[in-house]
Amino acid sequence: MKKPFDAADFLISRAGGDYDFRERLLARPKETIEAELGVTMAEDHEIHVHEETYTATHIVLPPRSKFTEAEREEAKTGAASIEFLRKTMHDPAPPLRPPKLQGERVPKSAATTEALAIAGRESICRGLDFLESAIDENGAWRCIRFNVGDPDIPRHFEKPPFVSAFCVLALECCEEARARAICAATEAYLAETIEYPGLWRYYRHLPQDLDSTALCSLVIGGHPWILMGRNVPQILANRDEEGRFMTWVLEDDEPDVVSRFRIEADPVVNANVIAYLGDCPETRDARRWLEALITEGNLEGSSKWYPDEVAICYATARAMNRARPALDRLRPVLAERILGLRDEEGGFGNILQSAQAASTLHHVGCLDRIDAKREVERFTGSQREDGSWPELLAFGDQTLKWGAVGRIGHGSEAVTTAFCIEALERLLAILKA
Repeated sequence: MKKPFDAADFLISRAGGDYDFRERLLARPKETIEAELGVTMAEDHEIHVHEETYTATHIVLPPRSKFTEAEREEAKTGAASIEFLRKTMHDPAPPLRPPKLQGERVPKSAATTEALAIAGRESICRGLDFLESAIDENGAWRCIRFNVGDPDIPRHFEKPPFVSAFCVLALECCEEARARAICAATEAYLAETIEYPGLWRYYRHLPQDLDSTALCSLVIGGHPWILMGRNVPQILANRDEEGRFMTWVLEDDEPDVVSRFRIEADPVVNANVIAYLGDCPETRDARRWLEALITEGNLEGSSKWYPDEVAICYATARAMNRARPALDRLRPVLAERILGLRDEEGGFGNILQSAQAASTLHHVGCLDRIDAKREVERFTGSQREDGSWPELLAFGDQTLKWGAVGRIGHGSEAVTTAFCIEALERLLAILKA
């Protein structure tokens, strides 16, 4: 069955009217919940169900913070401490490698559909070879933080939970056993980084945010806190007067470095929250705003965190599929938006944009409107010998300018590779049809 918006309330209501179910829930809570909701929860997470009586009342305390009081205080002022900021980064990243040039222009090919399908599958397997070497032993994906305007500013590796969720949501369509293993490792990593009651943050010196929270929640939906909707009240409380979801979760005891930013609603952040919460009254205003933004053609410059229209359409189409029937009226609009972005070569910009465009067309049911054979050749021709695709700007602040520091961008070869594998899987399905 589809998970109810508030699974805990659903279970309590069911137990109130069904004595046998109540007894099973008390005696074997985990197995009963899994059977009732059609989910599988982590083996190492215990579930306890308590029954209050007229003479016994239970008070459940939330878990202690993962961080000591000293660590929490340090995080509040972390943005002003170079030493603390270094803790968010890892080894200096290598220089940017140029893309493989022969993938830029794709000539007409006489290759058979069967040959292209074989080449595409081999390309996916080589991409997985690369990802296995790029993801750490804990299942965390690495990203590179760089300066968009000044390539001479040092580049650094980082591995916030957001990046892992961002990539795994693209990779999860791949049925290769190695892809499944990568996704499972990453799910375990995200479960380790969760903060009660089911929130995540990008850096320790930043407050929790809804973009990280929505994507991570989508990946580990079987985690009991996520399954029971423990994080839903805080997500719903983080809306503006127009019902749009705001990026940062600002609390009195959290870091406040973002208070000098423009705390604004972002279309991709809203799409990601809608994908998680689904088609429900609480997302109606955000859906209407997102629909109007796309239908009226006001996407350019509308996102603070994502670089182009393709990225916005991609996130919206993914939300459309996960929150059906929400956003269904956008299906033809998104198709025309994406198809209208094609250049004279039939591409959609760089290889990351092309990958997200292909997957968007898949989500809206229009992937057959482009030349799948030509696109497979584009992706296989752009892949390097080590199985990677080039590092490109995937997300990052598109508006802030801190003097010489400039704008912060994020991307990596692993990030691009995940989206190219997703696109190839979608395209190969068209070739087989």
